[in-house]
Amino acid sequence: MATGLSLHVGLNGVDPARYEGWDGTLNACEADAHDMARLARTAGFEATTLLTADGTVANVTSVLHEAAARLVPGDILLLTYSGHGGQVPDLDGPDDEPDALDETLVFYDRQFLDDEVQQTFRAFADDVRILALFDCCHSGSSIELPGGAARENAGRFMPEPTQRSLNARDRDYLEDLRRSLAKDAPADGSVPDALLVSACQDNQVAADGARNGAFTGALLRVWDDGAFRGDYRTFHRDIQRLLPPTQSPNLYVTGTPAPEFLNQRPFTV
Repeated sequence: MATGLSLHVGLNGVDPARYEGWDGTLNACEADAHDMARLARTAGFEATTLLTADGTVANVTSVLHEAAARLVPGDILLLTYSGHGGQVPDLDGPDDEPDALDETLVFYDRQFLDDEVQQTFRAFADDVRILALFDCCHSGSSIELPGGAARENAGRFMPEPTQRSLNARDRDYLEDLRRSLAKDAPADGSVPDALLVSACQDNQVAADGARNGAFTGALLRVWDDGAFRGDYRTFHRDIQRLLPPTQSPNLYVTGTPAPEFLNQRPFTV
């Protein structure tokens, strides 16, 4: 019998000491994490939840490394993230990112590059099914994939002045981090097999809400407490229909996930 492990990260704020005084206050991200953990447990996953101050790079990567050590081919990892999304200049050039930007998950203590997400996924055995659901801005390629804005107080994006200040402050650190990631990357350029359903495209922002983020709220409505019976493509399409054109959920894969995985009912362990 397959094993399913899930991690649900929800940040209603960040450490202002690490973000140039910005606290990143949001309304619904912790509720998103709780609701997705509840869905996952009902579907048969062993769920872990990290909220706000616990949503650090060290804590998130520790849980994922433990999952990689446990899961074997045929098992499944579910990673959900609700919080701010950011973008930093991609110094590797346009061949790596067509928009010359790396997308980031804005964890409590620092931004986590899409390249780092990919590196973390590489630790999993081949044929472990990896599903990522990201409810944040600029999330269309937040697992390093090929390939009109909401009001500022309703969007899960980092204000541009803060992002510019952080980019200038962290330029040397990010250069060193990218060099380290490139050194550890497979020589053949292979990428892990993973499926991402994200809240929006790279050039869009994702709306927060009173109870759930717009994307997570739509996802839960489509899932309908397990009444949904389609595959991942249908799941994505039905979520998309509930959101406005200014927030278009993305469905992408890295590597070559098995067709049997893509054709499964979502959250099948």
